[in-house]
Amino acid sequence: MGCCGSAERTRREWRPLEDRSCTDLPWFLLFTVFCVGMGCICSYTIVTGGAARLVFGYDSYGNTCGQRNEPIEGVRLSGLDHRDRQYVFFLDPCNIDIVQRKIKSLALCVSLCPGEEMKTYEDLKTFAMLNGSELCSYELAGHKYPGLPERFDKCPKLPVPPSKALPVFNRCTPVDVSCYAKFAEAVVTFVSDNSVLHRLIAGVMASKEIIIGLCLLALGLSMILMVIIRYISAVLVWILTAMVVLGSLGELTSCLTAKSKGGHFLSDCQLDLDKRQALLVYAASATVFTVILLLLMLFMRKRVALTIALFHVAGKVFIHLPLLTLQPFCTFLALLVFWIYWVLVLLFLGTTGNPQQSEETGLTEFRLTGTLQYLTWYHAVGLVWISEFILACQQMTVAGAVVTYYFTRDKNRLPLTPILSSVLRLLRYHLGTVAKGSFIITLVKVPRLVLMYLHNQLKGKENACARCLLKTCICCLWCLEKCLNYLNQNAYAATAINSTSFCTSARDAFVILVENALRVAAINAVGDFVLFLGKVLIVTSTAFAGVLLLNYQRDFAEWLLPLFIVCLFSFLVAHCFLSIFEIVVDVLFLCFAIDTKYNDGTPGKEFYMDKALMVRVGSRSSIRLD
Repeated sequence: MGCCGSAERTRREWRPLEDRSCTDLPWFLLFTVFCVGMGCICSYTIVTGGAARLVFGYDSYGNTCGQRNEPIEGVRLSGLDHRDRQYVFFLDPCNIDIVQRKIKSLALCVSLCPGEEMKTYEDLKTFAMLNGSELCSYELAGHKYPGLPERFDKCPKLPVPPSKALPVFNRCTPVDVSCYAKFAEAVVTFVSDNSVLHRLIAGVMASKEIIIGLCLLALGLSMILMVIIRYISAVLVWILTAMVVLGSLGELTSCLTAKSKGGHFLSDCQLDLDKRQALLVYAASATVFTVILLLLMLFMRKRVALTIALFHVAGKVFIHLPLLTLQPFCTFLALLVFWIYWVLVLLFLGTTGNPQQSEETGLTEFRLTGTLQYLTWYHAVGLVWISEFILACQQMTVAGAVVTYYFTRDKNRLPLTPILSSVLRLLRYHLGTVAKGSFIITLVKVPRLVLMYLHNQLKGKENACARCLLKTCICCLWCLEKCLNYLNQNAYAATAINSTSFCTSARDAFVILVENALRVAAINAVGDFVLFLGKVLIVTSTAFAGVLLLNYQRDFAEWLLPLFIVCLFSFLVAHCFLSIFEIVVDVLFLCFAIDTKYNDGTPGKEFYMDKALMVRVGSRSSIRLD
């Protein structure tokens, strides 16, 4: 299961797509056992009644509404038959705990939510007699409400607002949510004027058709950009190069100008020698930096050309493999389904456990105690690991399809659906490798999230040293996570090529990357900037269209929030699609590095690379010299 003890040879030839075998099978079994544990948590919440209490609701005595209940030891009025009372009614729905985000009120199971406002106890009595729904505590008789002394504590706070039941969770919710203003103010603290919030919401509702249209526009632009970026990448790269060179020359010019003027000024004012020397050192440093930068640009020009060539080939990959554009949708759908399941189980856990009476309010709540408290931690780790597993499956799928494209000499003999073939190979052979890679990321991400939580808890405290130390650890773990993500991605590509285990693939990919360190630096620096410009292009284009459309919409006064929503969505869409493009470029580079290392273009060792890549990069000798 570890990195050691692999039966594979340390030095071996790369044999793309020739052999295929199962990899990291123990890790697949471990991941399967972990997922079974996640399912057991869900089953436990259902069997113990946590799911039923969440969906059907329960009163302050531990009785689940809509069913017969068993008595709870030490809790009065428990064990009641509520089969004819399926709704939860709060006596004071506006008594909200701002910190805990919950209602601090006596809850009862009733057969009908009050549909009209009731201002007196006579109204409560009439409602109980006509509808059979008693809104006071169970021990009080409905026909005696007006004369009972307990009515002030065990009956609803007057006036009782009209309410209706939620569609799924069977809670009586006030129709007028104005009593939740205090709670909303605590949640949305940045809104000081309710009219501002109302205008923003009105703007969103009035322009929902435009928002949907602009979101579809951003989606279309992202898909188009993935294909045409190969034609504009060269222009963007050389614009970047010119900007860097001109910026450095401008800095040097301004520095030398300041030195010449400053030197005369300093001598006239008889300032100390240290300041003149500092200015001289700064000017010399700027000169050295500019010279080094120009030399690097001259030295890296072929590697920049390689980046442009890889972008060009990546565009052709999307033409031959159009289903790659659907990967963000599939990944998002898988993550969405899992996150919905995870949130539901988390809510189930919130109503699962042993009944306990609150010392402050006397209400009965269900809480996990003892070793059962670790179920929440297990569930939280599952959120990270399975989410990373889904993202890793996307990387492996894309890598498998790109590897198939690159190492197939005759593109007309590509599989009918390379993406589907890659998915099938993943499911049959490499789920263990994906599970292991995602687990390594989880080992870094979970401690970072815990430290972030502790850092937030220490805000406003006096221990500044502890906060600084935590922030340093968080930054280090974040950097480590980014490095591991990049290495994992290349390890998945190596596994797709040679069908080797995760550790062997990671080692082989690392060796290839180290041997091509300058190329990797150029591709990451230039490529990331080009992709960033692509994201900016999509966001600005969508925002410009949004300004034109929203500016002519006169049904509302505020269109700032709709425009912000559109820009945010367009950025997320562009990031998702261009991230796939970035994965394709990285996999193509690894394939290219392997191709140039083990092939030289002679008979029997022909290159696999695309002809356009060979034309742009040059002959074999130039590749070797590069």
